[in-house]
Amino acid sequence: MEEIFPFESILVISSLAVFLLVGVIFRAKIKFLQKFLIPACLIGGLVAMILRNSGLIILPLETLELTVYHLFNLSFISVGLTPASKIRKHGSKKDKIAGPLGMGLMQGVIFPLQAIIGGLFTIFFIGIGLDLFPTFGFLTPLGFIEGPGQALSIGETWQQIAGFTNATVVGLTFAAIGFFFAFFVGVPLVDWGIRKGYSDQTPKILPTDFVKGIISKNQKKQNAGFETTHPANVDVLSFHFALVGVSYIATYGLVSLLTSILPSDIAKMLWGFFFFFGLVVALLVRLLITRLDVDYLLDRDVQKRITGWSVDFLIVATIASIELAIIWNYLLPISVISFVTGVITLIVVFYLGKRMWKKYALERTAGIFGTVTGTVPSGLLLVRILDPEFKTPAAIDLGLTSIFAAPFVLSGMLLVNAPVLWGWSMEQTLLVFAAMLLVALALIRLFGLWGKPQF
Repeated sequence: MEEIFPFESILVISSLAVFLLVGVIFRAKIKFLQKFLIPACLIGGLVAMILRNSGLIILPLETLELTVYHLFNLSFISVGLTPASKIRKHGSKKDKIAGPLGMGLMQGVIFPLQAIIGGLFTIFFIGIGLDLFPTFGFLTPLGFIEGPGQALSIGETWQQIAGFTNATVVGLTFAAIGFFFAFFVGVPLVDWGIRKGYSDQTPKILPTDFVKGIISKNQKKQNAGFETTHPANVDVLSFHFALVGVSYIATYGLVSLLTSILPSDIAKMLWGFFFFFGLVVALLVRLLITRLDVDYLLDRDVQKRITGWSVDFLIVATIASIELAIIWNYLLPISVISFVTGVITLIVVFYLGKRMWKKYALERTAGIFGTVTGTVPSGLLLVRILDPEFKTPAAIDLGLTSIFAAPFVLSGMLLVNAPVLWGWSMEQTLLVFAAMLLVALALIRLFGLWGKPQF
């Protein structure tokens, strides 16, 4: 029977929901997944990827990639609309700044480091005869640090304006591998730190709900947010999502205006930075709400639920969209670059982390490792293993890290585009990345964050 309405988009979203629930069930039942605390979204994405590549289900790649792109943008807009957390009262001003500053500078080291590793290996593989696009390796930091949305966005622009075939699939693959490093490497290392006694906040046995991923029937439930609007008028979730929608439309208008003014190649590249413009617009919307003295209508926890929803579905869609047939053609460079990048990232993060903070060094180190291989939620999960009640400032520090990391991350995202936009050679671009790395290391020294090992 012929359908009288198009169903593809809603069926894809519904399918992602099904696989997310599959991930929830598998996490609650399978000990191996509980041991490494693999999140339901990653499990569900893997199941979807296997079924899709085996031909047992049909999930159109174009629709999946479109879903990843828009959910990534939504997540950044939601972050921008989220009211800031309360500043902790305890500790000196220096202690309060040391955590997020150190984590931000750590990203300033890791982004160029990962780009250099990816770039050098790309030059090597091209030299031995592999047919790779020059910026192939630059998808590594985009996938590991920035996550699937940014890898997809930049990859799509490279496909459109530079002819980098399959850049989106390669970028999403690097992002997926990054998540595996965050959990399959991060969790065992956190367990090692617990056994060594480097954290005094960790319970001897992790709570059952934390391990299985669901709250038990008789366990006390936590509030997911408070009503700031009357349900007889508008549901509080609808209100907060409406603000996301307003910000999204405003961002679309802004980017459309800029693309109508700028040259064609630059204009296409701007769509890859939609998330950044969305974040800025959302911050301005929140500022306007504050100036109008109606910021009491914003609830931090409700807005965080929207962010969490978008990230969960984003990760399911990311893993599901990986094309194994395409990845097989790039198996050698992707495997080598990912492995070396993951190992060196681990070594550098732990070397610096144990020297940068006198207090809560392990919690902060674990958090930033999860972030520079996965996403901020990955880092928060590792922190929560060590500090389930968030008694340390590590979780708040991780939330404030982007303030100090922004100059390096934004500069890095411009630099990975330098060979495409400005015609720079790979060697020239790698030298600038090396300079960025040295600047970040120098700032760590300058701010007195390089001391004796704490664990």
